[in-house]
Amino acid sequence: MIRVTPIPSNAELEILRILWSKGPRTVREIHDALGKQRDIGYTTVLKTMQVMAEKKLVTRDESERSHVYAPAVEEKSIKRRLVSDLLDRAFDGSAAKLVMQALSDKPASPEDLKMIRKILNEHSRGSL
Repeated sequence: MIRVTPIPSNAELEILRILWSKGPRTVREIHDALGKQRDIGYTTVLKTMQVMAEKKLVTRDESERSHVYAPAVEEKSIKRRLVSDLLDRAFDGSAAKLVMQALSDKPASPEDLKMIRKILNEHSRGSL
């Protein structure tokens, strides 16, 4: 049986971003990191991380007094799922509509445009 990873909620994604960038962390460390961005209760973070463990988005090492959580899903995999879901739900599966919307809402930097052109060129040559 193939297990499909659930799409994380916004709160879960926020925690995953911290784990992806900083590595395994305790609930206290995650709470402290989130607290720099907004006011959030410790128990809210704890409950969210417990739910994430049940959903298999994170693993929990219980060998120490303070449990240490680590991402159980790859960043690239989750981003691919999120974009695919957005593409299907909001843009009828059209990558062109997604890109046009993204570029019309917020101007791309010259560096981003250069990278986009490179990706498009590679894609048209079949390199991707």
